[in-house]
Amino acid sequence: MKVRKLLSGALIIALLSGCSAAASNEGGVKDGTGASSGQAASVESSVYAAESGASNGDTASEGSSDSENLVTGDETSAYEDQEVVPLKDLCEDYFLLGVGINGSTLENQTLNIPQYMELSKEQFNSCTMTNLMKSCYILDQFGSQDNLKNGNEEPALNFASIDPTLQWCKDNGMKMRGHTLVWHTQAPGWFFREGYTDDGEYVDKDTMLLRMESYIRQLVTHVQDEYPGVIYCWDVVNEAVEPGAYDPDSYFMCRTMTGEDPNPWYDTIGEDYVEMAFTYARKYVDEDVKLFYNDYNTYQTPKTQAIYDLCSHLKDEGLIDGIGMQGYWGIDYPNDEAIKTAITKFAELGLEIQVTELSIGVESETPEQFEKQATRYGQVFKLLHDMDTEAGGPANITCVTLFGLVDHYREGDTTNTRIFDQNYEPKPAYFAIKNEMEQY
Repeated sequence: MKVRKLLSGALIIALLSGCSAAASNEGGVKDGTGASSGQAASVESSVYAAESGASNGDTASEGSSDSENLVTGDETSAYEDQEVVPLKDLCEDYFLLGVGINGSTLENQTLNIPQYMELSKEQFNSCTMTNLMKSCYILDQFGSQDNLKNGNEEPALNFASIDPTLQWCKDNGMKMRGHTLVWHTQAPGWFFREGYTDDGEYVDKDTMLLRMESYIRQLVTHVQDEYPGVIYCWDVVNEAVEPGAYDPDSYFMCRTMTGEDPNPWYDTIGEDYVEMAFTYARKYVDEDVKLFYNDYNTYQTPKTQAIYDLCSHLKDEGLIDGIGMQGYWGIDYPNDEAIKTAITKFAELGLEIQVTELSIGVESETPEQFEKQATRYGQVFKLLHDMDTEAGGPANITCVTLFGLVDHYREGDTTNTRIFDQNYEPKPAYFAIKNEMEQY
């Protein structure tokens, strides 16, 4: 029994360390306008960096980790007479309110912090695992190689990284966004290679399609069988549109590169990988589970149009239910009109719209900056309320997810985009959202 436990522990460590290697050079950087810098990977990779404590030059975490700049309570003094109420209740007539369950390992995930989980349950009715549901945490290289030795070409999966959080959701009545089935980043290179080896040649298209279908089937089936009703939607494909590095023959600017590295899904399958991922997801998910395409910088005009073209085709094929708009925005960008234009364009398709990773950071952690952050959060929630069909707007906005709960939730986490401080006290941003949504 002890030997089995040791082997199991070693396997989990191997799986999680594989994700660290996959992400080590994938940090995305955005310039001051909110535009992606060249062909950089998305800032979602920076979430990994911030949560894992990575600090190399290629990984950009949001905000400052300078302890002298930390504001840990004084910034709420102007709001001390205001009552703290569940924000999910204020938003319930319009959209679900989601929170990120942070963490890059089984040890540092916020599931291990009771105060974090209790506050999440109190304030939110949807959650997203920000890292641990990505493929590098779930794919099992040694198990996949053993499968091949036994004549089975399908990859092996291990669900140790996601089962505890799914069980918490099941026990506490919390819905979850599944994030994400197919993404070029944080996907282990061996998954695309002959023999499931690190240095093999890329497999052919048919083999990769078999692996993709098997991965989606195994993951979706496990979740639905073991935790029925928990996951209500999936980000099927993440960030496949890239105006800075795309196939010129692609009708939706299909990404060919991520930074200086190739997109392995494109290299093995071609632009068809997006449609095939949705095809397999539709085949295996329960009929009431929604399928989303998710991306960042969706407000930039070329990308807005390309995403529209992609999702229009997927809708014609009966394969998609919604579009996820990540929200790595700043105090001063993008402007409201850019966001409204993108939402209005996507709404023409009749698909659900969700803001999936709302994160508004500050340059320095001062009372003045946190007040500006609060103002921007309030403006964003006003915009989303006004755009929602329930308020007479054009878009069926069904969820808004804040990609985390508290700043600096553990040592090494440098993110300051969240609406509670590290002492679990509400920041001005919390009260800005509260005061905005109380009006409705």
